[in-house]
Amino acid sequence: MDRLPFPDDLIAAHREWHAAYRALAVPRPRHATELRRRLLLLSVRIYWHPFWSTPAGWSPVARVELRRMTAGDRWTDAA
Repeated sequence: MDRLPFPDDLIAAHREWHAAYRALAVPRPRHATELRRRLLLLSVRIYWHPFWSTPAGWSPVARVELRRMTAGDRWTDAA
């Protein structure tokens, strides 16, 4: 499958979302309230990004591909 043309700001927001999620997932995270707020803000930005209104963003595959691209080494392809 060809790479989808994700906007840079959407990729950056999703990477920040993963970083905030990982920081919040540790036992007894520092600044948990701020991390939760950041996670919510980023979730809204990602969910309502204009890219999802374009033909390339209509497919559910686009959301999966974005997660795969931005999750880092946490995502492994099932073979």
